[in-house]
Amino acid sequence: MSSLNSWLLLLIFVGCAAAIWGAGIKLSDTTDVLSERLHLGAALGGVILLAIATNLPEIAITVSAALSHQLDVAVGNILGGIAIQTVVLVVLDAAGVRPRKPLTYLAASLTLLLEGALVVALLLVVVMSTQLPASLIAFRLTPGAVLIAVLWGVGLFLLRRAGRGLPWHEGGDAPDGQEKPAGHSRTTKEGQASAKGVSTARTAAIFSSAAAVTLVAGVFIERSGEELFGRLGMSGVLFGATVLAAATALPEISTGLTSTRMGDYQLAISDIFGGNAFLPVLFLVASVLSGQAVLPGAHHSDIYLTALGALLTVVYMTGLVFRPQRQWLRMGADSIAVLILYAAGIAGLAFISG
Repeated sequence: MSSLNSWLLLLIFVGCAAAIWGAGIKLSDTTDVLSERLHLGAALGGVILLAIATNLPEIAITVSAALSHQLDVAVGNILGGIAIQTVVLVVLDAAGVRPRKPLTYLAASLTLLLEGALVVALLLVVVMSTQLPASLIAFRLTPGAVLIAVLWGVGLFLLRRAGRGLPWHEGGDAPDGQEKPAGHSRTTKEGQASAKGVSTARTAAIFSSAAAVTLVAGVFIERSGEELFGRLGMSGVLFGATVLAAATALPEISTGLTSTRMGDYQLAISDIFGGNAFLPVLFLVASVLSGQAVLPGAHHSDIYLTALGALLTVVYMTGLVFRPQRQWLRMGADSIAVLILYAAGIAGLAFISG
C-alpha cells in the first residue's frame, strides 16, 4: 500500500466502504432468515451468529491488524467502534422512527437495560485489564481477555432467559411502546424470502458470499485507510476510533433503519447493544493471533475511548428508564446528549498524550 498514490488509496478506501455497506445488508437479511429457518432465533446460537455477522468488518480488521502487529489500530477500532456504533442510535432516532416520539420511548424494556448493563460491565473489565502486567500471559491468553469472553457468554445466557419473560409487569416492557413483539421483523423477512421462493441453500450461499466480501473489504479498508490517513498525520488510535470505526458501522446504520421502519424499535437498539457487547471479545482474538498481551499495552487514549463508550451507553440506558417524549430536530433528549458528548469526546482525543 505504501507504493500507491493517495488518490488511489482513497478510491480503495471508499470502494471497500461501499462493499461493506452492501454486503452488510445481505448479511443482516440472510442472518435473520437463517435464524428463523434453523430455529436459532430464540437460542444462543442465533445471538452469536448475528453478533459475528454484523461485526465481520471489525473481525477482519482485528485479525489483519493483529497479524501485522498493528495493535494500536485494532484496539482503537474496537473501542472506537463501540462509541460510534452507539451514536448510530442517534441516526436511527432522527431518521428511522415514524411516530413523533423518541426511539427510547418506543423501545423501553428491562431487557434492553440489561443489554446496556452488559456492555458497561465488559468495558469496566477492559479498563481493569489495562492495569495488569504484560508479562501475565500463558498460551497466548491473558486473564483479562479470557474474563471478557466468559462474562460475555454468561451475559448472553442471562439475556436469553430475560427474553423469555421477566417477573415484572408486562414482562418488563414499558406501556405505549412498539405495537408488535420484539424481533417480529426477522419473521417478516423470512416470510418475504419464502414468498419469493428463496431456498435455505441459496440463503446460506448469499450469506457466505457476503461474509467473504466483508472480510476482504475489511482487510483492505484497514490497510488503505491506515496508509492514507497516516500520510495526513492521523495517529493509528485516532484513525481506528473515528474514520475506520465509522466505515465499519455502515451496516449497522442500514440494518437499524430497516428495523425501525418496520416498527421493531427494540430490535434496533438490541442489535447495537449486542454488537457492542461482542466487540471486546475480539481482544481475545487479537492476543491469540499476535501472541501479545493487548490490553496491558493500551494507551491513555484507549482507556479514554473505553470510558466514552460506557458513558454513551449509560445515557441511552437512562433514556430507556425516563422515556423522554419531547423531540428536538426529530431526536429525543438522550440522542442529543449522546451526539454532544461524542463530539466533545472525540475532540478531547487531541489533548491526550500516549
